[in-house]
Amino acid sequence: MAPAQLPPVFPTPLADYPAPAASLFDTLSARLDQAPFNGVATLIFALAILHTFGAARIARWSHQVQHHHDERRRSRGLAPEPSVVAELLHFFGEVEAVFGLWAVVLLVAITGVYDWETAKGYFSHTVNFTEPLFVVVIMALAATRPIVALAESMLRVFANFGGGSPAAWWATILTVGPLLGSLITEPAAMTICALLLGRQFYDLEPSARLKYATLGLLFVNVSVGGTLTHFAAPPVLMVARPWGWDAAFMLTHFGWRTVLSIVVSNAVYFAVFRREFALLAGRGPRPDVEVPEGGARASQVLMPTPWWVTLAHVLFMAWTVFNSHYPALFIGGFLFFLGFAKATQPYQSAIDLKPPLLVGFFLGGLVIHGGLQGWWIAPALASLSEVPLFFGAVVLTAFNDNALITYLATLVPNLSDALKYAVVAGAVTGGGLTVIANAPNPAGQALLARFFGGSVLPLGLFAGALVPTIITSVIFVLL
Repeated sequence: MAPAQLPPVFPTPLADYPAPAASLFDTLSARLDQAPFNGVATLIFALAILHTFGAARIARWSHQVQHHHDERRRSRGLAPEPSVVAELLHFFGEVEAVFGLWAVVLLVAITGVYDWETAKGYFSHTVNFTEPLFVVVIMALAATRPIVALAESMLRVFANFGGGSPAAWWATILTVGPLLGSLITEPAAMTICALLLGRQFYDLEPSARLKYATLGLLFVNVSVGGTLTHFAAPPVLMVARPWGWDAAFMLTHFGWRTVLSIVVSNAVYFAVFRREFALLAGRGPRPDVEVPEGGARASQVLMPTPWWVTLAHVLFMAWTVFNSHYPALFIGGFLFFLGFAKATQPYQSAIDLKPPLLVGFFLGGLVIHGGLQGWWIAPALASLSEVPLFFGAVVLTAFNDNALITYLATLVPNLSDALKYAVVAGAVTGGGLTVIANAPNPAGQALLARFFGGSVLPLGLFAGALVPTIITSVIFVLL
């Protein structure tokens, strides 16, 4: 009896491809010949990226459809009601939903080309959803009233040196906040910075140009701000153990460059917008309305948070960060937290899980697609020398999560120390150019999108992040 044929290994392991050819084009052609589905997966990924650029336009289209639907009903003497078509378009226009939607297309494609067992195995066993799950939990914890109040009180000490003006808050949040990412993780730092920028800066209604400049600066600073340690930034976590990088290595090779790049980038943007900052100082922020845990029927007066409630929140965050690689532990801890929040309801504002869940959905879709892009990213990285590798990592990061770029770099054999530094430095430098470039970016976008008419324009974000990306590139390459 002939032996049963083994099912195909999907995706094809990088080690199973033939040795790289003389040119990158020949290498990629050979890999496509060996596994033609590579091209299909990358095409679907490219379409998903294009979808993110068109999401804002689709969202505007949904509003137009709803408006016309309401007008037609009014003309018939009927009350307005949600349009099914408008609601579907609104869903397709949610940036956080894009990669999840195209993951369904990918699921169908894998099933059609291979079979259901292969598709099920890839989605349920091959793809690692630990990072998206961690971001959901840490984002929800970091957005709680006691944590935001604690962070705000700490940053107020620095902001008061500048008189507590909008410019002082802006500089403090964008300087100190991203560096906290090296301790409490980048997603937590992004959540706190975004919430405080909303309260202390965006509520003052700055110009669209300053809004996008600030958002781009925030994304770049958070991307590099987690590199002072070896455990807080996802792109660093991917390489720390395989390459033996510890906290001392990160401080000496990245730390001072990171601080310098953040300070210089902030100073440049402050100089450019100094007149507008002076105008913002004369505006009063909108009053913050916090809905207590329990909803609108509860008393609208929140009691001062006792120290022990704040301490408990900090301990829940510490538990989550310490066990960030073990979903059973940090998700279990989060369930205990939800019970604690219910028990301490008078001191809690409403816990809104929608933004963290949408961000987790976004990242889950991204890791599904990203796991099938190693066939071309790994040889592209291996074909570059030091400076081209740095800028190649910057460009690749704009279209892939930077943690994926650094992970694939660990699979490239015989990388020198200089090349290892170049790829990680490039990956964190490019982490602010697009919303998909760095895992915490979707969290920042979800929390601040209301200040941009409901959706952030990709080209506006790119323009806002370009100058600090260039400054950071110069510092990481030349110093």
